[in-house]
Amino acid sequence: MIQGPDLTDSLVGVLCRFRQEAIAFSCNVESTFHQFFVHEEDRDLLRFFWWENSDLNAAPTEYRMRVHLFGAASSPGCANFGFKQAANDGEKEFGAKAAYFVRSNVYVDDGLKSLSTISATTSLIQNSQAMCAKAAIRLHKFVSNTKEVLEAIPPEDRATGLQDLDLKFDQLPIERTLGIMWCIETDCFRFRIVLQDRPLTRRGVLSTVCSVYDPLGFAAPLILVGKRILQELCRGNMDWDDPIPDNLRPRWERWRNELHILEELEISRCFKPKGFGEVKSVELHHFFDASQNGYGQCSYLRLVNQQDQSHVSFVMGKARVAPLKSITIPRL
Repeated sequence: MIQGPDLTDSLVGVLCRFRQEAIAFSCNVESTFHQFFVHEEDRDLLRFFWWENSDLNAAPTEYRMRVHLFGAASSPGCANFGFKQAANDGEKEFGAKAAYFVRSNVYVDDGLKSLSTISATTSLIQNSQAMCAKAAIRLHKFVSNTKEVLEAIPPEDRATGLQDLDLKFDQLPIERTLGIMWCIETDCFRFRIVLQDRPLTRRGVLSTVCSVYDPLGFAAPLILVGKRILQELCRGNMDWDDPIPDNLRPRWERWRNELHILEELEISRCFKPKGFGEVKSVELHHFFDASQNGYGQCSYLRLVNQQDQSHVSFVMGKARVAPLKSITIPRL
């Protein structure tokens, strides 16, 4: 079974478009892979054994999956193709905006979108749900930073933490959106750091450094310090389970203890502040620098409204350690 074409939308692209406008929502595709059938002539590739009636003393029975399954290399490509085909088939009936959302703002099984008005948001949600329902695909677990939008969504289609919420009095919770913690009430991104006890070895250092999920590089300067310690272990030809040398241990423990400070960091989800008005010009400003230890880049969005007021928002950043093989700083 081959993987097939990569039809998954860019994670960074979906997240950046999620930050464009003031009113945002996210949703989930129910059992994504199981929504799409496998051609009968191809089902022999998805055979497996199971005990009928869970009788482990009997001989196992051979079964075939009729739908795509989690874990198969081909499933993401097939599901994405089917999902985009549903958008193509329903575009004429349900509108180009709903088709574009389904086509370009869904990453695997999570859909994210931001719009400027409540009416446009509720209309898009209803049309997208209807478009997908016609293809026997269910969009559910809706979350929004605007209570008026949530009130227009049936409780059974809201996220679990919002179904029993009193939208008039209760605060909106923190939800995980594509792995990022989204504080809906304050409409900002945050970090939740959960550090497990790892051995003070190269393997434990790698596990801790990789445990901070940060696709937009909000914490790139801090994570770079941990990566530098890991690189020094690699430079010293340390084995995966060798103890960290005494000269690196204080640096590592200090860095690990400071990771919890990330929980105090808040990044506004929307690029535009409230009441900013109509934008008349947009500029992207990119900065980069390099040193013998590492190199990095960051991008900012500068917006100017009709009153010539400007606002600057952090878009994303990246930071990497310099390669072990010496490279000149200009080339970095």
